[in-house]
Amino acid sequence: MPNWSRNRVFAGRSRDQFVDLSTSVGDVALPNPVMTASGTSGHGAELGAYFDLSGLGAVVVKSVSAKPWDGNPAPRLHPVAAGMMNAVGLQNPGVAAWRETELPALRAAGARVVASIWGFSVEDYKSAADALARCGPEVVAVEVNLSCPNIEDRRQMFAHDPAKAAAAIEATAGCCRPRWAKLSPNVTDITQIAGAVLDAGASAVTLINTVMGLAIDPSSGKARLGNGGGGLSGAAIHPVAVRAVYDVRAAFPNAVIVGVGGVDSGESAAELLAAGANAIQVGTATFADPRAPHRVLNELQAWCNAHNVSNISQLIGKAHRS
Repeated sequence: MPNWSRNRVFAGRSRDQFVDLSTSVGDVALPNPVMTASGTSGHGAELGAYFDLSGLGAVVVKSVSAKPWDGNPAPRLHPVAAGMMNAVGLQNPGVAAWRETELPALRAAGARVVASIWGFSVEDYKSAADALARCGPEVVAVEVNLSCPNIEDRRQMFAHDPAKAAAAIEATAGCCRPRWAKLSPNVTDITQIAGAVLDAGASAVTLINTVMGLAIDPSSGKARLGNGGGGLSGAAIHPVAVRAVYDVRAAFPNAVIVGVGGVDSGESAAELLAAGANAIQVGTATFADPRAPHRVLNELQAWCNAHNVSNISQLIGKAHRS
């Protein structure tokens, strides 16, 4: 794995004109704040054909469960104005198969890996987390995707209920790694859920997941996705993500936040950082441009240089210091 402990990205021709993009998500040190978003680039290694994965802050893989899961019926994706609707349904081979067949390619690429897990029940989350304990040091953290259905109460996702969200976080300690709780924007007060998972042991919160939506073919009256409704992602939800990050940072000044939602440029990444994110993720933009995470990183570097930001810490949370 490359030595990036003194990572500095030089944005000008003079060595005196540099942008130090290094950041940390809790105890996880990163050379820069740009990561992929779970579920938008397979298990991550696919992007290695377009750029050096070790150059990103981290690669966040597609969510895996304790056992294989087939996901939802097709069609699963549908483009909409300023974004995309999806109802993939978290299809995955299970943690054991992922560890054996997908993780080696990321390890070989020198990527820092953030595993992502989900489940139908608290016990499912525990089983998935426990299985990750046997992974190597390249897996630096585990993102606990709480924005999933659960059969204990189909009326609510874990991320819609503070007690259930906290229970899932407590159950995942067996992964022996920092846990980031990925939360849903489809709630009345996201700060209430954030407070619950932070108290339960989450070292960071990832804000946000998709916004609930529905696309209908007016000629047939049928939903355009095989599962009916789905999640809206892309540029359309960026302001929602900015508000969620801002509100959680205001409520919990010392919390660690990963911002995600509609990041497609260096400026949109900078906006989430200014709202209070310590790092960001690039997701839907990779469907149109597989190089998007690398491009956003370069654009963020250039944006910082153009705005006299020599260290990314000057930008993180800036909106709360104005």
